[in-house]
Amino acid sequence: MTSLFISIRILDVFDIIITAFLFYQVYRLIKGTIAINIFIGIFSVYLLWLLVRALNMQLLGSILGQFIGVGVIALIIVFQQEIRRFLILIGTRYISNRVFSIEKLFTSVSGSRPRIRIKSLIKAFKNLSVSKTGALVVIARSSELETYSQTGDTLNAVTSSRLLESIFCRESPLHDGAVIIVGDKIRSARCVLPVSENINLPPEFGMRHRAALGMSEQTDAAVVVVSEETGRISVADGGQLIPGMTLRDVSEYLEKEFIHDPYVGEFT
Repeated sequence: MTSLFISIRILDVFDIIITAFLFYQVYRLIKGTIAINIFIGIFSVYLLWLLVRALNMQLLGSILGQFIGVGVIALIIVFQQEIRRFLILIGTRYISNRVFSIEKLFTSVSGSRPRIRIKSLIKAFKNLSVSKTGALVVIARSSELETYSQTGDTLNAVTSSRLLESIFCRESPLHDGAVIIVGDKIRSARCVLPVSENINLPPEFGMRHRAALGMSEQTDAAVVVVSEETGRISVADGGQLIPGMTLRDVSEYLEKEFIHDPYVGEFT
């Protein structure tokens, strides 16, 4: 006699949960980008192929079959940026920042967060915001961002508010671009950052905000933006842009994500 109930194992439940979680993360990555339209197009072709096979249409079925056959390679090519973001998300948010981290086997808990000069940064953001001077500051985490640093001018100078304000001064030849900070030093200025393809950004966000979001999508760095039009401060991290943050909010965020590194005989 045929059993009326389907046998479900504990592993089957875990399988469903993990698959649903992965699909949800993929949806989060492509939501609001042009990639969602490409995904819908590919899925539509796949459904058409299933219909053609069901109707036994030989010629069209063979053509679509060839297309489906190289589908995996096509997906990797088309969604290379999304795949990159997904791997960064796994490596930073769900591995490096958790208890079971490979890095924590070799370093202390306090050493797992980069040491930066938070007070100098906050002072610079305050003055830049008051004067409505546009700024784009990238703060590195696990990666030193050499690829992006090489697009600008190397400084390797100790971070100070006066130096940052001088760099982003409208008359400065270094103001057009981003500053990359690694540890307690400004590694480079006038750096070129990747621009986000997110189509859901509000129209008031210009190229500076798009560059900040794009950098946070492709790396694990945190990016702080000061608007040239309004003086408002925003933070991009993990592919998310948080607009209109107060200085207290930014300070608390930096203290949570990084460790303040006071400089002996420091100048601000």
